[in-house]
Amino acid sequence: MTLLDFALGPGLKWSLLIMIAGLTWRVVGVFLGRWRRDLSRPRSEAVVQGGLRTIITRSAPARELEKNIRFQHITGYIWHIGFFATVLLFEPHIAFFESVLGFAWPGLPSHLALVVAAITLAVLVMLTLRRMIHPVMRMITSTDDYVSLIIIISAMVTGIMASTHMFPRYETILAVHILNVELLFIWIPFSKLGHLFFWLLSRYRIGSYFERKGVKA
Repeated sequence: MTLLDFALGPGLKWSLLIMIAGLTWRVVGVFLGRWRRDLSRPRSEAVVQGGLRTIITRSAPARELEKNIRFQHITGYIWHIGFFATVLLFEPHIAFFESVLGFAWPGLPSHLALVVAAITLAVLVMLTLRRMIHPVMRMITSTDDYVSLIIIISAMVTGIMASTHMFPRYETILAVHILNVELLFIWIPFSKLGHLFFWLLSRYRIGSYFERKGVKA
């Protein structure tokens, strides 16, 4: 069995199983945890509207804070949008999703997808260096953050190298790229990257809770 065979076979299978099991464990843990009954009288019954509203309003910082975090806000959106465009609209990735899901969708031309990936990678590296240099960012950055950044950057670098045939042996760099992605799958449930799956639910929960209290979240 070659490294690529392992990455496409047992590696992919077990990494997906671990990710699914980990995410399920986190969800079950939330519902099995102690829930204190709120005995206060609700100020508002529109908890659903409050939850949905918060999903939208929390997508942008408060106006009072915008001037202080504009750089982080804009670059954060650039790398998130670029990352998901690279994952979902790069044609080799679409072929993989089709093999799993049974259907496909239109993608970006290969050269354009590579430009998007390169810009995304550059922004992410810049933000990582900023975390290491900026005194406040350095203080609030944990090991979890650095491990997540290293895994994502490594996956993007090896993906670009595989797509542009920058490595002498294509099968080897492709296998390394796939293994990086599988490491990301395993890491997601046990790190802050879990917000990839839980951000909608958490925002909704916050919004509905504060709506009941009469607070606009």
